[in-house]
Amino acid sequence: MTPIPTSIDATAALLASGGYVADRSLATVLFLALRMGRPLLLEGEAGVGKTEIAKVLAATLGRKLIRLQCYEGLDVSSAVYEWNYAQQMMAIRLAEAGGVVDRGRLESELFSERYLIRRPLLQALEPDTAGPPILLIDELDRTDEAFEAFLLEMLSDAQVTIPELGTIRAAEPPIVIVTSNRTREIHDALKRRCLYHWVDYPDAARELAILRAKAPAAPAKLSKQIVAFVQAIRKQDLFKAPGVAETLDWASALVELDAVALDPALVSDTIGALLKYQDDILKMQGSAVKKLLDEVKGSAG
Repeated sequence: MTPIPTSIDATAALLASGGYVADRSLATVLFLALRMGRPLLLEGEAGVGKTEIAKVLAATLGRKLIRLQCYEGLDVSSAVYEWNYAQQMMAIRLAEAGGVVDRGRLESELFSERYLIRRPLLQALEPDTAGPPILLIDELDRTDEAFEAFLLEMLSDAQVTIPELGTIRAAEPPIVIVTSNRTREIHDALKRRCLYHWVDYPDAARELAILRAKAPAAPAKLSKQIVAFVQAIRKQDLFKAPGVAETLDWASALVELDAVALDPALVSDTIGALLKYQDDILKMQGSAVKKLLDEVKGSAG
């Protein structure tokens, strides 16, 4: 198990050891979240690397990663706990067959930890020899405000309350990373319990460093052209600008095609790895692609 970093530089180095190229502002807020034991809320466009931060932390710190993937309709039974009804029914039938008449004792046994199914939030409160786990609450904006309200107890006190059992609290709070693509606003009550950081698209220098770390097989000239093209295409009027994830996908696709430099035909043939909406793809065809390439090739060298 790797200890928690003791400085901002050490935090940046820890992320870098896991292949994550972070700017200093991100390294700073992550360092503070780790040292203060506060949840960290990361907002930003899809594909900019929010989820990857939790994965890299788990790998570099040697901790278990527990991921709660959020979705519309997520409730307590899927996120925290539920009772094993099949086993409870079997226990009731066995008790009836055995002539058990102490209903209070039977009820107490039925709602004990023996029949408890632990979901991600409850799992994150369990002790672990490797240290508190990394709890990733991913894409919280997909849930509703009622679920947000339920999370407040977990985020502020590292505990959950189960009516039949009482309050279960972590001996050591998990390291909590909450992400949001901001399809809706997260409530202020939840934000107050977290440190906050907006994860923006990287500038050209950092995106090139990310590309070199994640796609080292891409030729140097091609990598520069990819980054310059992606940086330019994000300035266009698109429904969804490509994130870093799409940059890496596109670079991998071009490497598979043994490309050494961009040209209009190659870009048009592979643009589906970069853009994921048909209207955006139609905008980036023919003369539009050629114009962008002419603009970026000089700066990419």
